[in-house]
Amino acid sequence: MNYATNKFFALLATVLCSSPVIAGDPVSSDDSITIYSRMQPGAVSPDMYRPVAGRQYGGNVPGYAIVRHDRTYDLEKGLHPLRVTDIAALIDPTTVTFSSLDDPRTRVLEQSFQFDLVSQAKLLQRYLGHRITVEQIRGDQVDLIEGILLGAGDGLTLQMDDGSVQAVRSYGNLRFSQLPGGLITRPTLEWLLDSPVSGPQKSRIAYETQGMTWWADYNIIYDESRGCSMDLSAWVSIINQSGTGYENARLKLIAGDVNRAEPQRPQREVMYKMAMAEDSAGFSEKAFFEYHLYTLGRRTDLPDNSTKQLQLMPAARGIECEKELVFAPTLNWPFRGHQQLEQEYGRYGQGDVNVFLRFSNEKSQQLGIPLPAGRIRVSQLDRADGSLEFIGEDVLDHTPRNEDVLIEMGNAFDVVGERKQTDFRVDFKTRNLWETFEIRLRNHKDEAVVVAVLENLYRSSNWKIENSSHRHNKENSSRIRFDAQVPSEGEVVIRYTAHYSW
Repeated sequence: MNYATNKFFALLATVLCSSPVIAGDPVSSDDSITIYSRMQPGAVSPDMYRPVAGRQYGGNVPGYAIVRHDRTYDLEKGLHPLRVTDIAALIDPTTVTFSSLDDPRTRVLEQSFQFDLVSQAKLLQRYLGHRITVEQIRGDQVDLIEGILLGAGDGLTLQMDDGSVQAVRSYGNLRFSQLPGGLITRPTLEWLLDSPVSGPQKSRIAYETQGMTWWADYNIIYDESRGCSMDLSAWVSIINQSGTGYENARLKLIAGDVNRAEPQRPQREVMYKMAMAEDSAGFSEKAFFEYHLYTLGRRTDLPDNSTKQLQLMPAARGIECEKELVFAPTLNWPFRGHQQLEQEYGRYGQGDVNVFLRFSNEKSQQLGIPLPAGRIRVSQLDRADGSLEFIGEDVLDHTPRNEDVLIEMGNAFDVVGERKQTDFRVDFKTRNLWETFEIRLRNHKDEAVVVAVLENLYRSSNWKIENSSHRHNKENSSRIRFDAQVPSEGEVVIRYTAHYSW
């Protein structure tokens, strides 16, 4: 038997015609949402936009939300049940709260969450031993078969009025007399309330739901015709797969690293809250505890099973930036807290010359606001045809105002670096080690470039640089930096000796 979807909705409609209304109808409603994201900033998998086989739709979204419904209900004096159905399908029932905003004397005596949703299989199982009507279509004719349902496996088995048993392999529709007890069409919250008075009361229903998340995306248009300049725009993206939509909702956004207790171990996550202000159409920002609060100056709709983008801030144009070339072949060889005396360790190093873009998050750059973590994509204008071409992307961490943003773009094509050990000697009696390196930088571009060379001192915590061919700066306790200017179609050789003792 083929349980087609249209058959199920047809039989469900037949049942609902005689089913009582179980939802409380609010006089008025006002929604607000707080969204929390467990997503790591970066590229978004397409699987997030669609169901994944074997998992509930929305269950693969790395985040959750706190939803608050401010609604006015007509309550009766004394004990009175209230049933509400227009809630998220992925609700966590242990987080549900109900409170009266008008009369604090209204008490909640019992609270339950009903989630035994009606389905084709459950209807058939509940009607075993009961009379049903089966519609069979034969050409233009519809035959009605009535009997007691004995089985609902590979087809239907009916006991007829004369005692005979008939197997029905295919059918066009089923008719049931009523919805069996315990089955509902939507997730339902139910309270037993004790109200001191009758009449309308404004109430607040709050709960946590899965199936929602948040992330930030930054887009940069890079322009080399003005030296190093860029235009930056920022967007907020929201996925709602919670099982319900929110109309004209108030939204708040808090960006920061928030700790949350998990069943097995604490997990760091990014918390984002979203809500409204009446004086602006965009986001405004202010400090909030140890995080940052972004307030949206208007309400917005978040339909179910949808993705929406909101502008985080107006585009900033003409941002001054710097392009940096970095050769760092020793990043995989940090000092590990103990002496490393083997000559072969770090003897050769050949890596790519990495390209970075750096700009300052300052008010003078039309920025100067805390930037929440997110993916940052860079494109450059091809003036030959006016098209924008993608040239790199990186992940932006939470960045306070007046701090630099460093974007890793990729590897330089025309600048090459190599590193090799040219001398090594160790005196175990006096506990001294000398190691000499030669670093070659070659530039095949049409203009000179400056390359930053980063060198880790990884053999011992006690070291000093001797016989260096170029000036260097000490970046930290185990790293030095050379800034070398390499001419067009030229080469620069850096030599230095590291003297270790222990």
